[in-house]
Amino acid sequence: MSYKQLFRLFKEVIAERGRPLGGMFVFVLLAFSLLFFSDQAEEVSHTVGNRELPIYCVDTDENKVALSFDAAWGNEDTARILEVLRKHRVHVTFFMTGGWVESYPEDVKAILSDGHDLGNHSEHHYDMTGLSDAEAREELQSVHNKVKELTGYEMFLFRPPYGAYDNRVISCAGSLGYYSIQWDVDSLDWKDYGVDSILRTVCEHKHLGNGSIILCHNGAKYTADALDTLLTSLEQKGFQIVPVSELIYREDYYLDTQGRQHHN
Repeated sequence: MSYKQLFRLFKEVIAERGRPLGGMFVFVLLAFSLLFFSDQAEEVSHTVGNRELPIYCVDTDENKVALSFDAAWGNEDTARILEVLRKHRVHVTFFMTGGWVESYPEDVKAILSDGHDLGNHSEHHYDMTGLSDAEAREELQSVHNKVKELTGYEMFLFRPPYGAYDNRVISCAGSLGYYSIQWDVDSLDWKDYGVDSILRTVCEHKHLGNGSIILCHNGAKYTADALDTLLTSLEQKGFQIVPVSELIYREDYYLDTQGRQHHN
C-alpha cells in the first residue's frame, strides 16, 4: 500500500467514526508517517536492486546532451579545446585527476573562468574498486581540497577512473556529497583512430539522444582536431550541449537498471 492509499484510508476512518479512536488513530498515523517519510527518502536514490549505480544518462524531453572530458594526462590540447568551446559558446565538464590539477593549475583556472564544470577524477587514477573505503575517500578528498584551495570551487561531480565502480565506490562518493557520473556515449577518442572515427562513433552512436552524456578525453591525439566538427554535427542534430551539472537532476530522482536518471 502506498502512502497515498493509506492517507485515503485514514480519511475514510475519520469520516466513518467522526474522529479516530485511541489505538486506531495512533496506528494509522504512525503507518502513514513511516510510509510517507520512506517515500521521501527514496526520492533521491542511486540504489537499483542491490546495486549502487552512477548516472549514465538522463531521462528528459529536452534536446540536451552533456559533453565531458577526462583530464588525466597532458595539456597540449587544452588551449585549443577551450578555444573551440568558446567559438561555439558551449560549456562542458572536465573531470580532473589530482596530478593534472597539480601539473596544470593555470589550465584549471582557465577552465573554470570559461564557465565549465570542474569534476573529480580521483587523485591517482587508480581502479578504486580495489581500495578500502578510507583510501577511496582520500582519493576524492585530496583532489577536492586542491581545487578548492586553487580556485575556491566546491566540486560535486565524480567520474570513477576507467569507469570502474562497485557499491562501495558509489557510496563513498555519495558520502562526500558527490554525484557519480558515467556515460552512455563513448567517443573512443583515446584509441587514436582518427577524426572521422570520433565523429562517426559519437554522431552515429545507438544511444545518442536526449539526456546523453558523452565521454571524451583531454590529451587524446585527435580530440581537439575533431571537436569543432563534432559540436557542429551535434548542433545540426538539434542538440543543445550543456555541462553535466545542467543536465542531471540534483534532487527528487531515481535511477533505473540502465543507470538512466529519472525525475520523480
